[in-house]
Amino acid sequence: MKRRLFSMLLAATTAFSITACGLSAPSEDVLGQSRENTETTTEATDSTQSTADATEAVTPAADAITLVMAEVNPLDTIVGMTDTKFKEEVEARSNGSIIIDLQAGGVLGSENDVLDTMLGGGGTIDISRISAFALTSYGGQKSMLLSLPYIFTSRDHFWNFATSDLAKEFLNEPYENGTGIRGLFYGEEGFRHFFTSYEINDINDLAGKKLRVSNDPIMNGLVESLGSSPTVVSFGELYSALQSGVVDGAEQPIANYKSNAFPEVAPYMILDGHTLGAIQVVITDEAWNKLTPEQQQILVEAGEAASAYNREISEQKENEVLEQLKADGVTIIEVDDITPWQEAVKPVIEENIKGLEDYYQQIVDMK
Repeated sequence: MKRRLFSMLLAATTAFSITACGLSAPSEDVLGQSRENTETTTEATDSTQSTADATEAVTPAADAITLVMAEVNPLDTIVGMTDTKFKEEVEARSNGSIIIDLQAGGVLGSENDVLDTMLGGGGTIDISRISAFALTSYGGQKSMLLSLPYIFTSRDHFWNFATSDLAKEFLNEPYENGTGIRGLFYGEEGFRHFFTSYEINDINDLAGKKLRVSNDPIMNGLVESLGSSPTVVSFGELYSALQSGVVDGAEQPIANYKSNAFPEVAPYMILDGHTLGAIQVVITDEAWNKLTPEQQQILVEAGEAASAYNREISEQKENEVLEQLKADGVTIIEVDDITPWQEAVKPVIEENIKGLEDYYQQIVDMK
């Protein structure tokens, strides 16, 4: 089956892991979270190809600096297209004096593999696109807030944050913590929703069911608050777990749900939008310090352009996938009243914002 074949191919490309110096390596369960993002595929688009063609046309300067950029997804995904836009902008704005060697499709490892390599030094990976929550296991408490349930009520709400001065503070958190990396810009890949192998109509139908988690504390709490049983399953085994009944459901962004063939074994999706898939691009301090102030500013400005591009395409691409799912016969359940969901997860929010209440409130007030 294509789902199994894809997992096998992906596993072959992500077989290494380098432990970060002076940091605690994340657990296998946390690595499972990153694998969720290594297996996102969407259909290639003409705009992706034209962007890639434009990027290849840049002629490197004789003394060009090359920065290796890791991406766990293929280039025809929302995040892959965003990376390509960033590459294009950097190379064009620098007149070829900075070249982004974009290595996509997980060839440099999962998100946590990549982060371990970047934090461990050595300069083999300079830049990476990661999920914002991936920094939680490396002391990114501010980043953790971005994955709290219902912290963002809409895409506009997220972008109010992502374009604010507060976002700049969040991006700078890993640098201030001395981890050796810093954030450049934010983006998103859509809201995450629950999908099931059985018929579902509302929040009550999740009670007593086994829902797949990767043992993230916030997601565990979210699932438990819905009366469900959080069940740890690696992402690579999720398809078979749904097929065999080991779990009754899981959650993913709409595009990920389709691209991993989950509708074949779990053809019901309820659009509860419990979390927005916030992403960010990070660069190592080592690579940053190689650049002149003018080149650093080019990366910042290129990041702003790539972030704006991400904002432009993300919802459009997601809506296209949603319409295709409906056409393919997937049962899509709209949520008319999100209040019961928000009420159910209040204890999860209260537990995880301790000591960060002010930051949490600032984000909430941006809607």
